[in-house]
Amino acid sequence: MPNNNQDMLYRFLRMEGNIDAAARTVNISFSSEAPVRRYDWSEYKFYNEILGHDDGNADLVRLRELGVALFNHDRNKVIGAVIEPVLNTAEHRCEAKLRFDTDEFSEMIFQKVKSGTLRGISVGYGINSFEEVADGKKSADGRFIGPCRIARSWTPFEVSVVSIPADTSVGVGRALDDIPESELEEFRQFKAAKELEKEKQRRLTKLQSLARELDLMELEC
Repeated sequence: MPNNNQDMLYRFLRMEGNIDAAARTVNISFSSEAPVRRYDWSEYKFYNEILGHDDGNADLVRLRELGVALFNHDRNKVIGAVIEPVLNTAEHRCEAKLRFDTDEFSEMIFQKVKSGTLRGISVGYGINSFEEVADGKKSADGRFIGPCRIARSWTPFEVSVVSIPADTSVGVGRALDDIPESELEEFRQFKAAKELEKEKQRRLTKLQSLARELDLMELEC
């Protein structure tokens, strides 16, 4: 199923790879199949999002050609490059190396990574299509139980070293766990009212068009 949501999504992992001080690199895993709780605003419900890690699921071309390492997802704070990204289908992970630049800011971040002060890794990605698995049903490969959505085509755009990871368990932006049910219900009612208004306008336009056709018919008589 194609995905029309073009927002950047994020996932957080802890940096646990080996550091090569001479090469200024650190080995990382930047994605896994751990489910992340998202919210579907069009259907007003939560669901589990799973990134597929079978052959062909992750498109790593852009990351191989243009992949940059950022600090806290800030495009103006490039600290190095993402090199050698691979899809590890056996471990159901995507792995890579971060190679740190030698400018002052990048060096500062690299030293904090070496000391263990900074240990968070976050990937920014987009989903192109997903497999929808209904409640209680199994995914096509039999590995997951619904309700969930499995990204069968997704693209990582950048990898960041992060100081305080965002709450990615609920999606992009605001933490929905902090939104009271009353506010969600208010949003549902607002959207329903807007949809009803659009339907009334559609019917009015149709009636006006019919009235014009009748007027023309009378003129021709």
